[in-house]
Amino acid sequence: MKNIFLALTLLFAVNTIAQEEINWMTLEEAVTLQKKEPRKIMMDAYTSWCGPCKLLDARTFKNKDLVAYVNTHFYAVKFNAEGNEEINFKGKVYKNPSYDPAKAQKRNSSHELSRGLGIRAYPTLLFFDEDAKLIAPITGYKKPQDLEMYLKMFQTNKHLDMKTQAQFDEYYKAFKAEFKDNA
Repeated sequence: MKNIFLALTLLFAVNTIAQEEINWMTLEEAVTLQKKEPRKIMMDAYTSWCGPCKLLDARTFKNKDLVAYVNTHFYAVKFNAEGNEEINFKGKVYKNPSYDPAKAQKRNSSHELSRGLGIRAYPTLLFFDEDAKLIAPITGYKKPQDLEMYLKMFQTNKHLDMKTQAQFDEYYKAFKAEFKDNA
C-alpha cells in the first residue's frame, strides 16, 4: 500500500513539474508535430545578449497559467535569432554564414531565418497558423497578461475578424486577462 501511495505521489509530482515549464522545441519538430496534431506555433526569437529576452524567460515564461495555456494550445519554439543552428523550414535550409563563435554571448550576425521572417528587434514572438504560415510578429517584452491577449486572440482565430486598427483597439479594450500574476 505504501508503494502504491509513493508511486502516485511521484507521478503527481513529475506531472506538476512538467507543467511548470514550457515544452520548448525546434521549429522542425513543431512543423512535424503539426502534421499529426494541428496546433499553432509560438516562436520566441531571442538573442543571448538581450535583456528583455531574459526577462521573458525569467518572468513571463515562468507564469504557471501561461505555461499551461501554451503547452495545451501551441507548439512553442525557441529560436536564437543570431545563433549558428541550421534550420530546415518549408523546404529551404537557413544558416548563419557570418556567425562568429567568439561573439556567441555578444551581438552576432543575424540568422538567415531571422531576415527571412523580418525580425528587426528582440525579443520577437512570432505566431504561425496550423500550416506554419506566419500570422504576426509581436515585438518586445510582454507581461503574462499582455501575452495572454495575443495567445487567446490567435488561438481562437479572432485576429481573422480584425481588418482595422480600430477593431484591434476594441478587442484590446474589451479583453479581460485571466492569468494570475506570478501564478
